[in-house]
Amino acid sequence: MPVRNPSPLATPEALNQSWSVDFMHDALVCGRRFRTFNVVDDFNREVLSIEIDLNLPAQRVVRVLDRIAANRGYPVMLRMDNGLPFESTVFAHKDPAI
Repeated sequence: MPVRNPSPLATPEALNQSWSVDFMHDALVCGRRFRTFNVVDDFNREVLSIEIDLNLPAQRVVRVLDRIAANRGYPVMLRMDNGLPFESTVFAHKDPAI
């Protein structure tokens, strides 16, 4: 495995400089699983959206981000863990700076 030299994360100095996005999952008492897609502004830790459903395909995630951006504008940077949910080609058409 290659050696990595992690650099510290930049601290945003204003709203919309960076948003963090992530998926979480849990289960109801009956055993039915659900997922959440969370979007947080890193400057003030404001929760911009929590989308909850049994299935959250990439096109829906893009719609959520576009809906937030319609009210606030797009962030300068989008932070994510680059996990499997973010490997969809649906994200490929978006601006690489986000």
